[in-house]
Amino acid sequence: MGYKSVKWRERVLRTIFLMLATGWLGAAWAAPPSLEMRDLDGDLHRLSDYRGKWVVVNYWATWCPPCLDELPELGDFHERHKDRDAVVLGVNMEEIDRDELARFVDEQFITFPIFPGNMGMETVGPVPGLPTTFLVGPDGRRVARRLGGVTAGQLEEYIDAHQSGTNPDVAVAGFK
Repeated sequence: MGYKSVKWRERVLRTIFLMLATGWLGAAWAAPPSLEMRDLDGDLHRLSDYRGKWVVVNYWATWCPPCLDELPELGDFHERHKDRDAVVLGVNMEEIDRDELARFVDEQFITFPIFPGNMGMETVGPVPGLPTTFLVGPDGRRVARRLGGVTAGQLEEYIDAHQSGTNPDVAVAGFK
């Protein structure tokens, strides 16, 4: 078993322990999540700073093919919505040098805030695999999670269905 596999397994077990210890496992979706992190530029972001907007929190890694596939979609979504009704926040979930991550972000033209993840951070919810995307409503409450890649169209469709009163979990496949 390779070094990265062992490290990944350790991270998963540590995450499960932290979720059990802090009550995240089994926590109600309605509970407002807490997130406070510094992005690659050192700027502090709090989830509460985005009240009134939809927040897409995407957990990803540079070695994850579906994560890499969705980065342009997330960037397009962020650019279309950031000044109006939604933002994307990306949490990198790997042990990677900060400078290396910053280079990757520049090379990929990622325009939404990226946060180097660590096991001590408060998460929006359980991250069973990568990529995992959470939608936080304008009121600050978690409304959905999607395990696997996501497109800008799926995010827009989910938000539109939610705002129109349609059950978005039925209208848009893959969200729970």
